[in-house]
Parts: sequence; structure tokens; C-alpha cells
Amino acid sequence: MAQAKKPRQRLDLRLMNISAPPPLEHVRVSMEEAESLYILHPKSIIAYQGMPQNRQDQLMNLTGVYGKKKWIRSLLRGPCQMILGIPAGCSLTTVDLGEQEELLFDLRHVMMFSESLSMKSVIQKMKTAWITRDLVRVRFTGLGVVGLLTAGDLATLHLDPVKPIFVDKSALVAYPQNAKIRLSVYGNQLASQHMNVQWEITGTGPILIQTGSRDHELMAHLQDDSLFKRILRELLPFGNVIIK
Repeated sequence: MAQAKKPRQRLDLRLMNISAPPPLEHVRVSMEEAESLYILHPKSIIAYQGMPQNRQDQLMNLTGVYGKKKWIRSLLRGPCQMILGIPAGCSLTTVDLGEQEELLFDLRHVMMFSESLSMKSVIQKMKTAWITRDLVRVRFTGLGVVGLLTAGDLATLHLDPVKPIFVDKSALVAYPQNAKIRLSVYGNQLASQHMNVQWEITGTGPILIQTGSRDHELMAHLQDDSLFKRILRELLPFGNVIIK
């Protein structure tokens, strides 16, 4: 007689405390004895309180080396607490992967993840990789949390099987593995000439995007850029490339 499959036990993530106050440009992490995290940017650890042997630096695997352009990651075990410095204008958000195992992440945004998670590489289609210069995305399996570093805040949108969502290619942080995704532009001819390449995505489930503005012209406008230059950039095809 076949035995009933035992349900997976969920990790109690209530004990781990990760707080990232937006204006302060740092992350405070506190872990209990049974908890552990990989930190993919070890130099971001600016203060640590705990037993010295609870930090073990390791060589990254090939996926980590490709995505992070770094060779070392740190494994930290509780009980301990630490402060991580993050760049100005960035924020760190934690995602509980208990129900989000199908998401494919841009590894550049992954700051940390639970030791209980397994990270696997997913190769992009060659056409997509050629245009975006992004060959590999990663998928996490298991129960735990992933800490995502983004420009601005992290926002969630929910996909529709028919109605596509268009996302600036530099803003997409994660999307479901079974989603239909392709590079595109939208709007009329003038709109398509002046926008960045977009991801056109349909399917089911959530997508995660970073909300920090990529509109350099907006900042120039706030800094009183020349009105004549702004008009030429908007009216001429590819004016934002020709006119600086």
C-alpha cells in the first residue's frame, strides 16, 4: 500500500527579523540560532555582532560568478545581528518563497537568501539573451526568504492570460517561469521610437518590478535643462540619443 506523502513543514520565518528603513540606506538583520543566510555582497556587512565562527565565506558557484561578477559569498548563522549598507536610493525587500517557487529572478537584484533554499540556473532564449545581455535567470526552490535589492521600491503586478503587461526591460526583477514573455514596444510610432525596449508578459501569477525612475530627462527637467533641447529630443526620431 502506497504511503501518504507527508506535507512539507514550513519554516518559522517569524523569528528572523530583517528591517530596511528606506531613508537610512542600511539593512538591519537579526537571526536566531536555527536561522542562516547567504549574503551575496559580503563587503556590504558594515557591522556584525555574534560569534566569529558563525560567519563562513565560501566560493560562489558558476551561476553566482556570472550573475554577480564576484567570487565570494558569506554564510552567516544565528544567533547574530548585523547591519548591511545599501546604495543611496535603493531599498531591500524580502520575499517569502513558500508559495513563490515558480518565479525566475534576475540574480543582480538578489542580496541574500536563506540557506534552506536551493538556487538553480535557467538559460534564457538566445534571441532574448542577445538583446538584453542577460543569459541566465535563477529559480529558488524550498522554503525560506530572498532579499531583493532594487532601485526605489519593489512593486507587485498580477498577470492576465490575455491582456499583456509591458514593463521596461531594466525594471523587471522576477516573473513566473510559465509566463509568456517577449521583447516589444507599444503605442504609436512616436511612442515606440522614444521608449526603452519593453518586456511584453502574459500568463498567471505575480511579477516583481523595481520602481526607481530610469527617466534621465525627468531629472534634467527638474534641473532646468534647456527647453529647446528638450523639444528637439522629443520631436526628432532618436533625439534622446543624438542630443545630449
